[in-house]
Amino acid sequence: MTNHPITPPLELIQEWACMLEHRSDADVFTKAVQWGADQELEACCTWLVCNYNYPEAGNPLRAVRRPEPPSLKEQALTALHAVATEANDIREQHQDLDTIRKALEALPND
Repeated sequence: MTNHPITPPLELIQEWACMLEHRSDADVFTKAVQWGADQELEACCTWLVCNYNYPEAGNPLRAVRRPEPPSLKEQALTALHAVATEANDIREQHQDLDTIRKALEALPND
């Protein structure tokens, strides 16, 4: 393997190889690809900072390329809207109801 900035360190490769014993190939390969994508994103953010001399220059790029997943509340509200408007088929409706149930279970008992 050539020495490239996105080449993972040997320790990380060994960690992924060990994971193959306990997880699916797809899980491990997805983790490896995500690591590479994260390295590329950070290289792009560093380039932005260096070329624009603005320490916060990479933050908008990170926000767009690695958005925070929606909260359980946001997922439940989306699911509720889908159920209320009958936007989904029966299978999706069961998933939506499960999401709403999880959100309700997460509420405090007062």
